Amino acid sequence: MTRVAFIDDHESVRLGVEAACARTGSTDVVFSGATVTAYFAWRCGNEERADVVVLDLTLGDGTTVSENVTRLTDDGSSVVIYSVADRPAAVREALHAGAVGVISKAAPIADVVGAITTVARGDVLNTVEWASAIAGDRAFADAQLSTREREVLKLYAAGLPLKIVADRLGIAFSTAKENITRIRVKYVDVGRPAPTKVDLLRRALEDGLLTEQSVGAHGS
Repeated sequence: MTRVAFIDDHESVRLGVEAACARTGSTDVVFSGATVTAYFAWRCGNEERADVVVLDLTLGDGTTVSENVTRLTDDGSSVVIYSVADRPAAVREALHAGAVGVISKAAPIADVVGAITTVARGDVLNTVEWASAIAGDRAFADAQLSTREREVLKLYAAGLPLKIVADRLGIAFSTAKENITRIRVKYVDVGRPAPTKVDLLRRALEDGLLTEQSVGAHGS
């Protein structure tokens, strides 16, 4: 069962999403509160963190979204931003800090629950709000990948083992591995770290190297 925390300074918003999650039977709401500080006060008495934290973009305690996302991701939780969709700059700030996606408060409750499930599985969360934020940010457009690096990333991020990637491209395994290392360094340089394979898939989707429909197709 997915352990979920809701952090939003509007109690009515929290209660609505909590009730929807409770009806699914697949999520356990372990915390609900108005600030990240309150969440960590709760954490002091609980060894298990939330798997997914649904976080309001702007809280009323004066904290920034970067501070909040960083604290939560450093603790090991995946963070989904839940907010109105009229602040793309703040959304980009959240994504740069490590949030895994964005869902609008105007979205149906079922979509919010679906987003939590998607993130809990480790899958990429693609929403209109995310796409809009990325489209307005030049840092997302160009990690300066070479042609070979793009080829390696497309195959590897789509799900192929690195050895198979090397075989398909006719290069040595060590060369393919070096390409992945350089790709990760380049994404770090533009503020978009990709330490895991799921992160690399997310970057490939963001940059248009893959589509959701194409993911897995390379393995067939």
